[in-house]
Amino acid sequence: MSELPVSAVLPALLTALQQAPQVLLAAPTGAGKSTWLPLQILQQTDFSGRILLLEPRRLAARNVAQRLAEQLNQQPGATVGYRMRAETRVGPDTRLEVVTEGILTRMLQQDPMLEGVSLVILDEFHERSLQADLALALLLDVQQGLRDDLKILLMSATLDNQRLSAMLPAAPVIISEGRSFPVERRFSALPTHLRFDDAVAREVSQLLRDESGSLLLFLPGVGEIQRIKTLLEERTGSDVDLCPLYGALPLSEQQRAILPAASGRRKVVLATNIAETSLTIEGIRLVVDSGLERSGSFDLRSGLTRLQTQRISQASMTQRAGRAGRLEPGLCLHLISKEQAERAASHADAEIINSDLSALWLELLQWGCHDVSQLTWLDQPPSSALQAAAELLTSLGACDASGKLTVKGRRMAQLGSDPRLAALMIDAGSNAERVATATLLVAILEEPPRNGSSDLRDCFQRVQPHWQRRARQLQRRLGVGAAQADSDYLLPLLMAAFPDRLARRRGQQGRYQLANGIGVQLDDDHALTRYEWLLAPLLLQSGAQADARILQALPVDIDQLTQQCPQAIKSVTAVEWDEEKGTLRAWRRQQIGALVLKAQPQAKPEPEELHPAMLNWIREKGLSVLNWTPEAEQLRMRLACAAQWLPQEEWPASDDQSLLATLERWLLPMMDGVRDLKGLRQINLANALLQLLTWAQRQRLNSALPTHYTVPTGSRLPLRYDATLPPVLAVKLQEMYGEAQNPCVADGRVPLVLELLSPARRPLQITRDLAAFWRGAWPQVQKEMKGRYPKHTWPDNPATTPPTRK
Repeated sequence: MSELPVSAVLPALLTALQQAPQVLLAAPTGAGKSTWLPLQILQQTDFSGRILLLEPRRLAARNVAQRLAEQLNQQPGATVGYRMRAETRVGPDTRLEVVTEGILTRMLQQDPMLEGVSLVILDEFHERSLQADLALALLLDVQQGLRDDLKILLMSATLDNQRLSAMLPAAPVIISEGRSFPVERRFSALPTHLRFDDAVAREVSQLLRDESGSLLLFLPGVGEIQRIKTLLEERTGSDVDLCPLYGALPLSEQQRAILPAASGRRKVVLATNIAETSLTIEGIRLVVDSGLERSGSFDLRSGLTRLQTQRISQASMTQRAGRAGRLEPGLCLHLISKEQAERAASHADAEIINSDLSALWLELLQWGCHDVSQLTWLDQPPSSALQAAAELLTSLGACDASGKLTVKGRRMAQLGSDPRLAALMIDAGSNAERVATATLLVAILEEPPRNGSSDLRDCFQRVQPHWQRRARQLQRRLGVGAAQADSDYLLPLLMAAFPDRLARRRGQQGRYQLANGIGVQLDDDHALTRYEWLLAPLLLQSGAQADARILQALPVDIDQLTQQCPQAIKSVTAVEWDEEKGTLRAWRRQQIGALVLKAQPQAKPEPEELHPAMLNWIREKGLSVLNWTPEAEQLRMRLACAAQWLPQEEWPASDDQSLLATLERWLLPMMDGVRDLKGLRQINLANALLQLLTWAQRQRLNSALPTHYTVPTGSRLPLRYDATLPPVLAVKLQEMYGEAQNPCVADGRVPLVLELLSPARRPLQITRDLAAFWRGAWPQVQKEMKGRYPKHTWPDNPATTPPTRK
């Protein structure tokens, strides 16, 4: 083991750990940073506390812990142990703990001091998982405020060193040499006339015929793994074992993929990007890289994570190729052209950029952080995703109107589960049967059957052992004894966590609409399509598919729902345009989100109901339904210009989006007596917009950006404002005699555009520099005007000539 490449930098690393609070280690795949280095740090440093080794995936955590323990001739749970969801193997003598990401976050929340811990190692940090970024932010906060003796080691095969060094300028960067054996890398784009599955299967079977050794095939997802496995069964010899490898596989099948092939046999491991890092897959000499991965991107509108297939980064290609050189010289075939590979992004986007941040925001609130800028991030969480997270947590009862954690929210945070699932368990209360139902439901939703029924009732009737184990663990965490789950509790529990996922059938072909307004679907012949109402907690949005697919659902009796969950139903007054009668009509509706249960027309609704409904109708239709007079339009333009030219003063926004958002402030006060569209269009919008301004702002606007300008003759002429162009003054040229300089607005900052008109009010000249016009173009204009209007005054020096209206 001492010949592992990372051993060459061990002395420098140990020195850096003694001297610096944070250390960065870049070590390629196969260098031994996960399965050898942590033991050396444990044995060769004088750290008094434990070492925590963070691994991003459960399979990798278990595998790394096993390998580290074997080097000590021990089993996990002695010197080396591990902690992950639903499984813990640590003992009183454990000094090196391999933990998964969620476990580390929960340890920090329960003990911010991390008592008894000297070093935290974040492995495979280049994956930039959401939990790893959160863990680093919290650890740095602990270092700065509570534990200046705590050490942090960031390890990866492809660290983004430049950005990390900028964020952690005091951290030494240790770089280990390359892998133990060379890997030949070939690039070959798949033929376009073949389906992806067929083309990949052909390349793999050909490589197996041409080369010796076992093969690792990287594919974007489980669907491709299953289809290509079927194709390879027909094309490979009887001495080849085909082993899928992905996160949702049972542990026994995952181990089969990791262990070496039996004597005299070869294996083909068909894996997702779970096999890129940490896992040592024995006996691999050949790698085939499809160049693709499936990643999630959170859609703020639908509240769903959309799975999309995309090209991997150059860093991932390097990682995948490295799998071929662990034990002997290897070969990696990338199924894209070399030009495509060179155009790929250097690193993949951090998960925090494109994820649902509700769990992260709940963690931050529990940490006491209400402003993400208070922590140190490599990529700061996007504000739009944080806003969506805050709205979801408020709807679940985890936050109050001010954004602070409620009692329920604190209990949810302590559970460490997805916020929706945590809300489901908290809403079960202390009733043992409700809790048993809730925890079993959570276990099913955490790991749903991949090829089983989509009907949640079937899952409850065919409970799997791993669901039962997980449910019992959750019951212990909730402090409630074991009991029998009862499917009668399913509907109210699911409504507590997924009220926006209630679905109603619309039309045919398995199409439904959710309470949040988006469309979802089932296969046409699916047994659940016979139900008008479903509650669908698990959905899948993939690729360019318009409607999300329902993965798990519960049939709903809507009458039963109204009885069991009356709090979910809102009484809403709405206004619609009646095309037949050409008027607005008011309706009283019983709704769950966007789904209408019952609607009744309202003859004369009270203004308190009617006016908010009319404002909602305006928001739906847009500001164009109102009567925008020239005076009102000009006031909007002046406000837009004031914000641009006098930015030091706080002017209200006047764009469509802002005005629609503030209708209650400026339009509602003017709606007294308004009951229909005619009354709505009679509102003086100029007066209404003034509701947005204080008295001082009105005075300031009138003085700095007046509606009229008084010219030298005393005529008060209107100004025309535009949001993007300078204001315009149209004036007879002779009324500007005696004006030496160009008039301005906005405290002299913005010259007016002068449209100088003839006595017949036809444009003669357009200028923003009157003095230059008098000096330059005036003689030519004077000559032309004398010939056309000989009785008028056309002086040689108009800047000093008295003005005239004649």
